[in-house]
Amino acid sequence: MHIYTDLTGLIHLIASASALITGTVVLVKKKGTINHKRWGYLYTMSMATVVITSFMMYNLFGGFGIFHFFATISGLTLIGGMLPMFLKRPKHYISMHFSFMFWSVFGLYGAFMAEVLVRIPKTVISDGEILAVFYNMVGIAVFIVMGIGYFIFSKKKKTWSSFEKG
Repeated sequence: MHIYTDLTGLIHLIASASALITGTVVLVKKKGTINHKRWGYLYTMSMATVVITSFMMYNLFGGFGIFHFFATISGLTLIGGMLPMFLKRPKHYISMHFSFMFWSVFGLYGAFMAEVLVRIPKTVISDGEILAVFYNMVGIAVFIVMGIGYFIFSKKKKTWSSFEKG
């Protein structure tokens, strides 16, 4: 591997680990406090780094692949969560922030599950070909993670909405 690729991968790994930790802290701690904001900014910076480095690790000129698609979704979700807080718009910007940021973190959990499954070589590749079972495993794992996310989100949304002003 080239030193640039190794360095980019290392930065991506560190930023991903940081985002997993800081995102989880933000989800479980009290909302609206100075600590929430500090942890939230750390999460945002970590995720922005994850998204940027993800585009640097895969050859865009060889085609826009599934990893690029999900990195784009992650970036848009992050923007969707932070922009309302900076603009203080629309009227329900706090609910919008909570919703997008929650799904940003759960999307990261889903990506983490997919990454773990990629690291199981005999399950992923045989004779140089990616096995269909890999895609099934990733799909099921991400579905379970997002299902858990939906359950938690549906329970917490009413509480988070109480933070709205007016």
